[in-house]
Amino acid sequence: MLVITNRQKEILRVIVEEYIKSAKPVSSSHICNKLKCSSATIRNEMVRLEELSFLEKNHFASGRIPSEEGYKYYVDNLMKPKNMTGEDMLKLQTIFKNSSLDLNDTIKKSIEIVSEITNYTAVVLGSSSKDNRLKKVEVVPLDDNKILSIVITDKGIIQHKMLYIPDSISQEEIKKTVELINKMLIGTPINEISEKLEYEVKPIIKEYVKQYEVLYNTFYDAFHEFTTERNDTYFGRTNMLKQPEFNSVDKVKEILGKFEDKSSISKMQEEDNGINIYVGSETELTDDVSVIKTKYNVDGQEGTIAIIGPKRMEYGRVVALLDYIKNNLGGKDSE
Repeated sequence: MLVITNRQKEILRVIVEEYIKSAKPVSSSHICNKLKCSSATIRNEMVRLEELSFLEKNHFASGRIPSEEGYKYYVDNLMKPKNMTGEDMLKLQTIFKNSSLDLNDTIKKSIEIVSEITNYTAVVLGSSSKDNRLKKVEVVPLDDNKILSIVITDKGIIQHKMLYIPDSISQEEIKKTVELINKMLIGTPINEISEKLEYEVKPIIKEYVKQYEVLYNTFYDAFHEFTTERNDTYFGRTNMLKQPEFNSVDKVKEILGKFEDKSSISKMQEEDNGINIYVGSETELTDDVSVIKTKYNVDGQEGTIAIIGPKRMEYGRVVALLDYIKNNLGGKDSE
């Protein structure tokens, strides 16, 4: 086990927190001013921290920057909980006090705010749809041969999808189709709906609706998409890429490619109940980022909230924000 002295811990803490703020290598003179030690002492300790693999030299400037191991040690041993600012809390309170929002909208809007105030990327991974049963299907007529289909489950998940309907199909036929779907499928597990549509609903629709094929196919596709896709939500991608770590085109392409890869993102589903921090290679995304994740479970609806940022992210602040969201999601459910 690595032995690190209290002075080395304090130097490492100062370097990590200063680098998080400035994105510039931290010099020994800067640490001298902070800790009131001699320059020679600080330089010797920085060499030792480098030998322990907690610090790295920057090739373009004097001073040191934290290594991946340095960040991990900081997160596990040195990071102190941050109090949320009044401004951050106020922005989130406006979401949690809005009684017109359902759980999904509350999560999405609160995560939008976190992404906006931190300039990091936020991801919400919803729970698997197989645990949901159909509660109701509604349609809202729109202009230009479009309707908005709304699928509501017993777990409170609401999925909207724009559907295109040919001119030749009347609103009355659409209404009949929706009435039949509701009559025959309410209470059906979401992952069984496609099969029931094919073998039970389709023969009945055929008796009542002239252009049943078109309407059947349209609703079949909508339900199939609902059951096969996770409702992943991303916010603030481009904001994070404004960070100085991602100033090369190749780096931006690599990270955007990871965000587009569904399998990479789905691996981010959190298993633990706490707030967990993954640094660099631990993230399974790219060595250049850190991920802070937490699992939520409100009224049987589970999912994961993840914040992705550079390794130089404000760990304490993000942990405080996620902790606040997690605590208030439970409160919202009990109102």
